[in-house]
Amino acid sequence: MNLSFPDIMKRYTTAFASLLLIVNLVFAQDYKMERADSVTVFHWPEGKQMALSLSFDDARFSQVDKGIPLLNTYNITGTFYVSPNAMLERVADWKDAVGAGHDIGNHTLVHPCSGNFPWARDKALEDYNLEKMAQELDSASVLIHHVLGIWPTAFAYTCGQTYVGRGVNTRSYVPLVAARFETGRNWMNEGPNDPVYCDLARLNGTELDGKFFSEALKLIEEAREQGAWLVFAGHEMNDGGRQTALLSTIDSICQYASDPANGIWIDNVTNIGKYVREMRGLPEKL
Repeated sequence: MNLSFPDIMKRYTTAFASLLLIVNLVFAQDYKMERADSVTVFHWPEGKQMALSLSFDDARFSQVDKGIPLLNTYNITGTFYVSPNAMLERVADWKDAVGAGHDIGNHTLVHPCSGNFPWARDKALEDYNLEKMAQELDSASVLIHHVLGIWPTAFAYTCGQTYVGRGVNTRSYVPLVAARFETGRNWMNEGPNDPVYCDLARLNGTELDGKFFSEALKLIEEAREQGAWLVFAGHEMNDGGRQTALLSTIDSICQYASDPANGIWIDNVTNIGKYVREMRGLPEKL
């Protein structure tokens, strides 16, 4: 059978594509098996089985009025991602929080979120670009330093949204956060952080608002089984209401985590993040 040159090339191309597909499938299977067989064990300090951080957003008044005093009774430090306008209304209290060792994080200057939220229409992320977001991040850090005397090394994405722009012009601003901060925390994620694998610029944040201790305990136990780092994220610290981490739940978490028998290292996001970075041999950002 005589084949024309185009026919020969067509058959050759088809055969080569099939061979390449088979090779890729075999390689993928080998890679998956290798990943499954090579489990890296991460060692938390002092034989702890997991890490736990309590973090809160927006510099809500209930944080300095009720939440921080509660944490202080257990000598536990939290991470507070402050919104400058609210922070400026309670400067003395936030200075006291710094003095008590609490971690103060950057939460942008004006809290931009998607314009799909009507209240964010005049500060919509869709109308930002990377240059404008970089200015936003830097301005917030400079203001925090000027008022509280510390440079924030932790960041929390407003509304858990990590982009600017819209459509084909959408860009991630995670690289801006990675270049400026030791950690970046997200919001309403589904699980804890694997200390071997997690991206420190995009840490999972698990919602604490509205949860009873029984619900929080289940999440803690799941994280402990995985040897993971659970980062709780909340807003108000009070006895009830919208976007509120319940004081009774926080109190029970602190009691439980403070018991050495439970194998939990509870500390702020920056301290645990620095430990993870050091154990993984990653360079410090700041």
